[in-house]
Amino acid sequence: MPSDDTMERVEREHRASPIDVHVGTRVRLRRTLLGMSQEKLGEALGLTFQQIQKYERGVNRIGASRLFDLARVLDVPIGFFFDDMSPELGGNAATRSRGAAFGFAEGQEGFEDDTLHRRETLELVRAYYRITDPSVRKRVFDLIKTLSPSE
Repeated sequence: MPSDDTMERVEREHRASPIDVHVGTRVRLRRTLLGMSQEKLGEALGLTFQQIQKYERGVNRIGASRLFDLARVLDVPIGFFFDDMSPELGGNAATRSRGAAFGFAEGQEGFEDDTLHRRETLELVRAYYRITDPSVRKRVFDLIKTLSPSE
């Protein structure tokens, strides 16, 4: 009969790692922002949509070569998958303050992470970027800013 320590170790090994869940969430976010289905992403990688689902839920770990392929297909740097990682998961000051390096003065500490994952947000972003005329897109952006409450 296996010991309690052995059973606990086996249970830990089969539980999704919070880091795997975070990376999978970022895969899903980018895929959705691109308007790509799990099936299309799977085809591009030579996988089934069920395998993509498991990656996105963090059930299956994503190896280095697969992460490289995902970054290529989703057109993001590999670091994208680790952006916004909480300090509890191993995120560091360099990762969290990367926005400063790209010209953003303040961080997004008060920003609700769930907001980025709502279907409404993703659809709004996709619709916004489908506006091909930059001047129209700028006017839509300005309109939304004027309609939202001032901080």
